[in-house]
Amino acid sequence: ELAVCVMRILYIFPHPDDESFGPARAMAAQRRQGHDVYLLTFTRGEATKVRHKFGWTLEQMGEVRYRQLMGGRATLDLADIRVLNLPDGGLKELDPWAIEKSIREEMLRVEPHVVVTFPIHGISGFHDHIVTHSAVTRVYLELHGPDHSWLQRLAFFTVASAPAEFPWHVNVSAPGEIDSVLQVTHADMERSHKALDCYVTYADVIAQTGIHQVF
Repeated sequence: ELAVCVMRILYIFPHPDDESFGPARAMAAQRRQGHDVYLLTFTRGEATKVRHKFGWTLEQMGEVRYRQLMGGRATLDLADIRVLNLPDGGLKELDPWAIEKSIREEMLRVEPHVVVTFPIHGISGFHDHIVTHSAVTRVYLELHGPDHSWLQRLAFFTVASAPAEFPWHVNVSAPGEIDSVLQVTHADMERSHKALDCYVTYADVIAQTGIHQVF
């Protein structure tokens, strides 16, 4: 019999829903394969313009998105999740050491074999995404070595293409830049869609993107 190697995989993103607009399909596949999947989110996503539609304060919006994120956690059956309260949309204004300290603490707590975050272009190009890429990369390179032998790979979740009619600009990675592709099943996709649908305040945005059909 073959021994099953259970990995600990830590995803790190700045906002609630970053994990569900794409990475959730990989998370679902990894959970199906028996791996332990963790998530660190820097902010509560309070600054989204969607809050104006509902007339909510920043604090109210942050609480709603936090609860929706918890719904996504349950749907994806994540091992654990940590949500910080750094300023949504304001990561570039912070001392980078403060962000890196939180990343370092979570890596040392979880001891992941694989760390996953945004690629250098941030997919959407939003500066919170790019700051996250830089901070996670720096901490990974600092810790990677014989003293933390559990830390084996840093991966960037990306997309290779986007529909021409997609409502927003999407940065893609060239095929030659992608060295690992995770195969997912129809059931994985269904679970990822359910996770995204936990963000009910984003129902109009989700429908506008047509993401359930194109990704």
